[in-house]
Amino acid sequence: MKTRSTAHVESERVEVAVDGASVELRYLAAGQAETDESPIVLLHGIGLDAAGVSWKHLLPQLARENRVFAPDLPGHGESDTPDVAYTTSYYRETLRAFLAALDIESVRLVGISMGGALALGHALDGGRVERLVLVDSYGLGRDVPWRPGGYGLLRVPGFDRFLSAGFGLNPAAVAGSLTGLTVAAPPEFVADVQRSITPGVARALARWQRDEFRANGLRTCYCDRLAELDVPTLLIHGREDPIFPVAWSERAAERIPETKCTIVERCGHWPPRERSEKFNRVVGEFL
Repeated sequence: MKTRSTAHVESERVEVAVDGASVELRYLAAGQAETDESPIVLLHGIGLDAAGVSWKHLLPQLARENRVFAPDLPGHGESDTPDVAYTTSYYRETLRAFLAALDIESVRLVGISMGGALALGHALDGGRVERLVLVDSYGLGRDVPWRPGGYGLLRVPGFDRFLSAGFGLNPAAVAGSLTGLTVAAPPEFVADVQRSITPGVARALARWQRDEFRANGLRTCYCDRLAELDVPTLLIHGREDPIFPVAWSERAAERIPETKCTIVERCGHWPPRERSEKFNRVVGEFL
């Protein structure tokens, strides 16, 4: 049987209005739909991430039979880095504006970490979502053991400058950061993260964290609304994720009416890059 070649990925730009201000987004686009299926949009996480990091391997594979888009969210990758309050609601408005700009009415959404919370919130609040994939997703729990320490650190004077300096360090420093997030970070993965880092990403991360990490817990949590979800949903979670516990996805699978949960062994917070072959297969079959 002949195997189809990997789809060509284009880098495009689009201007959208978010909270009344114009923002230019860079996005990756590939593939053409071979059926009447809705397009797929891939949403990366906050901080050390961008469209070309989390979705480097998944996007071209999905694009063999689908139209696929993956935006760099504001403050990340090659998109604008406006001086705004980066919050979950700001990023959710960015998603709505992006879909409108590309004239996408119905969509299949895949989101990792914070991107998962954006996808889930969009589906719960009336967005036309045909299928939903949540990967080590934020928004599925009210608290984690590291949150009190993180809350305090974010309020130490000079923390933003320290964070910005750390994001500009050499590949060895980036590899060290990824060690705290993953079970294994191959050199190619480290290099992709290093290339994605821009001067504005530390500001976006710190502002988002200050808004989300509250003294009494995490701000965004959809646990009480999961039973409302009427979208076929796939939950994927790395067994050794040190950021968001695997129990979050396992519990969510019990509350979402139509769902499947896949736990990836020997994997941390980044299944698309740590265990890309298995991840791509599971997601591709579901979508």
